[in-house]
Amino acid sequence: MAEKTAPAHHPTAAAARDGAQRPTPRGFWVVTAVLGFSLTAASAPTPLYGVYAADWHFSAITLTIVFSVYAVALLGALLAFGTLSDAIGRKPVIVIALTLQVTSLICFLAASDVVWLLAARIAQGAATGLVSAAVSAALLDLQPPCKQGLAAFTNALMSTAGLGAGALGSGALVQYAPHPERLVYAVLAVAAVLLLAAVRFGVDETVTSRSTPRLWSRIAVPKPILPAFLTAVPCLAATLALGGLYLSLGPSLAGELSHSPNHLLGGGVPAMLCGTGSLATAAVRSRSPRNCMIIGCATLTSGSALTVIALTVQSPALFYISTVIAGVGFGTGYLGSFRTLVGLAGPEHRGALVSAIYTVA
Repeated sequence: MAEKTAPAHHPTAAAARDGAQRPTPRGFWVVTAVLGFSLTAASAPTPLYGVYAADWHFSAITLTIVFSVYAVALLGALLAFGTLSDAIGRKPVIVIALTLQVTSLICFLAASDVVWLLAARIAQGAATGLVSAAVSAALLDLQPPCKQGLAAFTNALMSTAGLGAGALGSGALVQYAPHPERLVYAVLAVAAVLLLAAVRFGVDETVTSRSTPRLWSRIAVPKPILPAFLTAVPCLAATLALGGLYLSLGPSLAGELSHSPNHLLGGGVPAMLCGTGSLATAAVRSRSPRNCMIIGCATLTSGSALTVIALTVQSPALFYISTVIAGVGFGTGYLGSFRTLVGLAGPEHRGALVSAIYTVA
C-alpha cells in the first residue's frame, strides 16, 4: 500500500521544541543490544530441535511446524502491531516485546512436550515481530546526526551476528554444559531482565506526538519510495529465506553429512552463515547500497547452487564452503536492501515502512 508522506522533522528537533529530553547516544547502543539479543534468542533453539525430536519422538513434519509457527506469529505481530511504535512510542513497544520474550523463555524452560514448544515459539515470534519494527525505527531516531547510515549498518550487522551467536552459543551449552534443554533459556531470561532495566532507564523516547493505536496497522510504503522498495524486495526476500533454511535445517544437514551428533557442530552451520554475513557486512559498509545488493545477489546465488550440489553429492567440505559463500551474500544483500529503503522515510512513517520490509521478507 502506498501513501504520500508529509514533511517530517527529525525526532531530536521535535523533542527540543517540545521541551522533551534530547536523546543521548547511550540509548542507541542499548537499543542495539536489544536487537542483538532478540535475534540471539530467536536462533537459540536451533541446535535443540534434534534433541526435542529424539526425546519426544516427533516427526520431521512436526519439527517443520514448530519452526514455522514462529514465522507465522512474527508476521501476525507485524501486521497487527507493526506501526504501534509510531503511535505510542518506541520504548513501550520494546518493553512489551522483551516481556513477551521472557514469557517465551519461561515456556521453553517448562517444556515437556510439543505443545509447550509450540507455545514458546509462538510467543517468541510475536516478540520478535513487535521488537523488529520498533527497534529499527528507534535506531534511525537515535543515530548521531553526523553518522548517517550507522543505523542501517548496525541493524544488518546485529541481525546476522545475533542469529549466529544464538546458534553457536546454544550449541556449545547443549553439547558441553549441564542441563542442555534448560540452561540456555535461563541465561537468556536473565539477559532479557537486565535489558528491560536498561531500556527503562537508559533509552530516551523519540516519539513526541502520540496518536490512537489501531489494531491491524496500516503497513505502508510511502509513494516516493515504492520503486526502490520493489527493486529491493527480491534481494531482501532471498536473504531471509536462506537464513530460514539454515536456521531450521542447518544442524540436521550438518549431522547427516558429517555423521556426527555433536550439537556444537550443528549450531556451527547457521553460525558460519551468519558470522560470514556479519564480516561481509562490515567489509562492504562503505560501498553503495546498489553495489552491496549486486554483490549479495551474485554470491547468494552461487552459494545456494553449491549448497544444492553439496547435498546431492553428500560432500561435507563442499557444504561448508557453500555456506561461507552464501553467508557473504546473506550479509551484503541484507545490508544493501535495508540501506536502500530505511533512510528514505520520515520519522512518522518509519515503523510502517520497516514493518512492510519485514512483512515481505
